[in-house]
Amino acid sequence: MSQTIHHALVLNLHQPAGNLQELLALKTWETHEILYAMDRIPRSLWGYEDVGRVHLSLSGTLLETLTDPDFQSRMYGVVDCGSLLWHFQNTAIFRILGTGFYHPVLPLIPEADREEHVGRWLGMARHLFWRGDFQGFWPPEMGFAMELIPLLRRHGYRYVLVDSNHVEPVTPMDWHELRYRPHIARYNGEEIIVVVRDRDLSDAQESGMELSWFLNELESRTKWCDYPPLVTTATDGDNGGWFRNPRPEANFWGLYQALMDQARAGGDVRPTFIDDYLDQYGPYGEVKVGTGAWNTGWHHGHGFVQWTGSQTQRDALARLQELSKSVHDARWRAGELGIQDPETQELMEQALWRLLRAETSCHFFWGEAWVPRAQAEMLASEEALEQVNARLASA
Repeated sequence: MSQTIHHALVLNLHQPAGNLQELLALKTWETHEILYAMDRIPRSLWGYEDVGRVHLSLSGTLLETLTDPDFQSRMYGVVDCGSLLWHFQNTAIFRILGTGFYHPVLPLIPEADREEHVGRWLGMARHLFWRGDFQGFWPPEMGFAMELIPLLRRHGYRYVLVDSNHVEPVTPMDWHELRYRPHIARYNGEEIIVVVRDRDLSDAQESGMELSWFLNELESRTKWCDYPPLVTTATDGDNGGWFRNPRPEANFWGLYQALMDQARAGGDVRPTFIDDYLDQYGPYGEVKVGTGAWNTGWHHGHGFVQWTGSQTQRDALARLQELSKSVHDARWRAGELGIQDPETQELMEQALWRLLRAETSCHFFWGEAWVPRAQAEMLASEEALEQVNARLASA
């Protein structure tokens, strides 16, 4: 290797609402495995503050669980959830990425609800992580569309992670420039920096790899770069055998510690925070990002087939659209009437948050298996909305 290769590691941590509690009752060992995998992240980086650089996305539903006093008390002696969140505040080794609160595939849900998901996550994260500045955004499931750019800019985001299979150049550039440099994307007069996830290397990170193979791949893929390349790999950080395996010699963190040791010894691959790279080198050229998600075990991410493949999935998504309009219409009407009584406001909030929770990507990810969970949330939202509308009618 002849130049420094900057490596940005991104890990997504998400559990749907109530999932860890349900697993605790039915598969206790799996809850422990998931929490151990999360707890292993900061522990693997202690002592590497000079070279360790990790970006974390934590969904709002996961944060709700980790901050729940009852869940914390049940997990005490397994993982100290409060201390885990405290460790994630360490800005020397972590950058926290913004996301959508209930982990929806943002392009599949109504525009008004996108605003709610993004705003609610920021409200909780600013409190938990003691900061107001979150520069990067992780779209749940890497589900991105260009129309999201104004939303992200309104909320102060500097850059967004996108998958390499959906990026197309506007400015003429070679393959390696497209994949290993940040770029600008524009929509309706707004622009944001896009950071490109290398899908192939991320697949290897997810399933397991040797450090020598990874270093050779980095060298081969970036050898034509006449600029400092930024190679971004992004996967879940708590799923899969490689991240859950407790043995350092057989899990991701053993490999990453070896990579950090090489970086500390002057190696050419340097773990990097994306914002630090942008501060030093900035973006290059303009791109368009096609609508799509990251690849799953079954689909390539184009067209969101994973979440829309069956009629049952599509029917539930259509019902979400109708329900969302009804909920936001009622909110608007309550504002016009100046409704202030706490009971009506509480019912309105219940109608809204049950709608938002219905939009969780996991409810649609598993084919039709979890769609009833979305339907149950929508039913609860509709019941609360019915009471709201009755109160508005008599106001």
